[in-house]
This record gives sequence, structure tokens and C-alpha cells, in this order.
Amino acid sequence: MPTRRERTLRVIKGAKAGVPGRPVRRRIVSRPAPTAGGGIEEVLERLDREPVEDPLEAGDLTVVGDPAEVEDTPDPDEDASPSDDRDATVTVAPPAGDRASGPGRRRALIVALVLLLAAALAGAGVYGHRWYVARATEQARQDALAAARQASVNFVSVSAASVDRDLQRITAGATGEFRDEFTRGQAQVRTAVVENKVDSEGTVLRAGLVSGDRRRAVALVAVDATVKNVKAPQGRPSHYRIQLDLVRDDDSGDWLVAKLQFVG
Repeated sequence: MPTRRERTLRVIKGAKAGVPGRPVRRRIVSRPAPTAGGGIEEVLERLDREPVEDPLEAGDLTVVGDPAEVEDTPDPDEDASPSDDRDATVTVAPPAGDRASGPGRRRALIVALVLLLAAALAGAGVYGHRWYVARATEQARQDALAAARQASVNFVSVSAASVDRDLQRITAGATGEFRDEFTRGQAQVRTAVVENKVDSEGTVLRAGLVSGDRRRAVALVAVDATVKNVKAPQGRPSHYRIQLDLVRDDDSGDWLVAKLQFVG
């Protein structure tokens, strides 16, 4: 009795030349052996009528017929993995230590940047405040010195023709102790200026601050004046050195004379 291998006809169809670097694949088709009623010509004719697939286009090995009756012949050059014919994608995983410390490093970097930014802003704020205080103090000192120069000129520049306006100007620039004293003696001063026909005009020679900040200042002013009166109608020169204590008014911001005295 013929065996299963003897009852199976194995036909290997030819294939096109393989692609370089890729093994040639074969197509195995199994057909039952011809019966006694037919001949080899009938089998060949039937095979010629069947379409032939290109192994390179069909992909992997194609088996036609009963899989149980086909003897599989593995290709020794062919690897067991079906993905060898496709491009390989290699993924390199970072070391376990790097994966564990990645988020931690980013958080540490962010914290460091925040701290540096905060320190920079704090430093800028301190520097800006100091710069503002220094600038404001210097401006206040200059304003105080200018007020001292003007107050000294006003005090020695009085004329019988404009006595009321001159005395009012002195009062407007005074405050505290000096304002109180001058207001109490203003009537006597006016009488003396008018009776003696006084005409005095002064100019500042030198002026400087002894001390000063944004609220208080002490200034020394050297003033020359030409004084005319009934005894000296042609005028005579006078030299004064005046010390003025000034304070800054909170409402108007003006520097006012709180104390005035001759120092030589």
C-alpha cells in the first residue's frame, strides 16, 4: 500500500532572482497523485492553467493544499523572527539611575533658578531703594541751600518804598521760632525802615550746608549789602555772615527758616 509521501505530488515552481541580501523563497504546492484513470499530461495541463504568484510579491512561503500533507522544509538562512525583513527600531533606555533622578534634577534646577531670581530681585530692590534715598537726600540738600540763599537776600533787602511787601516776603519764608520773633517785632522794623528811609539790597557771596537731610538743614551764607539811609544817602557797604536753620514743610514741601542769627 503506498505511503502518504508516495500519494502526494510535490511540485516546486520557479521564482525570480532574489533581492541581494535576502534569501530566495520557494513556493510549495501539493496535489494528489494522478489516479489510474488519468495521465501525467492531465496533471501538467491542470498546473499550467493555475496562476503563478511571485514569491517576492506574495511575502512569506505560501502553501497550497492540505497543510497536514505538506512537508515543511525550513530555510537554514532564515531567522525565526518574522520581523527581520522590516527595518529594525532600536530603543535605548536610559540607565535606571538617570530615569530615577531626571525629575529630581529638573525640580532642583527650577528651585535654584527661582532662588537666584528672588535674590536678584531682592538685591535690585535694596539697591534701588538706596539709590532713591541718596538721590532724594541730595535733591533735598540742594533745595535747602537754595532756600537759605534766598532767605538771606530777603532778610537784608528792605526798602522804605516797598516795606510792606518786603516784610511779608520774609514772614512767608519763616516758621517756628524765627517766625514768632519776627512777627512780634515787625511793627518796630517797619517804623525804623520808613523813618530812616532805608534802602538796602544784598547779594550772596558764598553759601554752604553745615548739615542736612531730607527734613532738616543748617546753612551758612555770606552776604554783601549796600545800605542807604538818611545818614548815608550815597550808601555804604555791609558784610554779613548768617546762619540759618531750615525745616521742610510737610504740606508744601518748601524749606522754611526756623532760626536766623548773625555769626560774624
